Amino acid sequence: MRACVTAVLLQLLLSGSQAIQCRAVAGQLHQIDASVGQVFGTNADNMIFTLYGDHWNHLPGSLKHVTVGPSGVWGISSANIIFKLVGANWVQVTGQLQQIDAGGDQFMAGVSTVGSIFCLDQQTTVGFKGPGSNVSWHGIPGVLKYQSCGPLGCWGVNFDDNIFVLLGVSPQNCQGAGGWQLVDGGLSMLEVGSDGSVYGVNSAGTVYRRDEITSRNPAGTGWTELRECGKSKHVSFDLGHLWVITQYNQILDCS
Repeated sequence: MRACVTAVLLQLLLSGSQAIQCRAVAGQLHQIDASVGQVFGTNADNMIFTLYGDHWNHLPGSLKHVTVGPSGVWGISSANIIFKLVGANWVQVTGQLQQIDAGGDQFMAGVSTVGSIFCLDQQTTVGFKGPGSNVSWHGIPGVLKYQSCGPLGCWGVNFDDNIFVLLGVSPQNCQGAGGWQLVDGGLSMLEVGSDGSVYGVNSAGTVYRRDEITSRNPAGTGWTELRECGKSKHVSFDLGHLWVITQYNQILDCS
């Protein structure tokens, strides 16, 4: 795939008169994840891609979900088997999950097919080199279908699209403190950016941004609708770029 062959400008209205613009990116993806200056994604055929400059490079392997962050590049196969990219090879990790996120501060989090929540601390993620590496999963109380973490905490949505935030997470304590707190609104998926910002998509395909997230108020104060052209199903945010996958698997780069 080649990115940005033809730029199509779309306008997304944020709060008040502030606006960002989106450009269509060549190719199609089913899922996308951006962090630490890198962008990875998978398509409907479980092919894996990463963005280099303005080109999408196809990587070996087959994954339905891929994530990149401070703890490295991880993925989930169609059989819910977990892999980490070590060097140029996908190496299997003990356990099974249906969704995974590497956006935490060198810790990794994910959920199983029945909604059980797990995480790996920094010692495990950084120390994992392949077969023989110790993998010690930590269980987190609660039930979620999707989870994403950042510098200020972890966010998740359950099977009823209720939104939750978990604070007090750290490289050594990926289980956080105080348990999941209910947040207003409803989303079917969400992603936490490397700066702590939160974007998500609801069941109708509308994209939202969480407002006024700060270190003093990591849960923020409300949601702003981002009115793009068409409906969406997946988003990710990093370094000022909001990556959007539309319901037709088209890719938008918004900034």
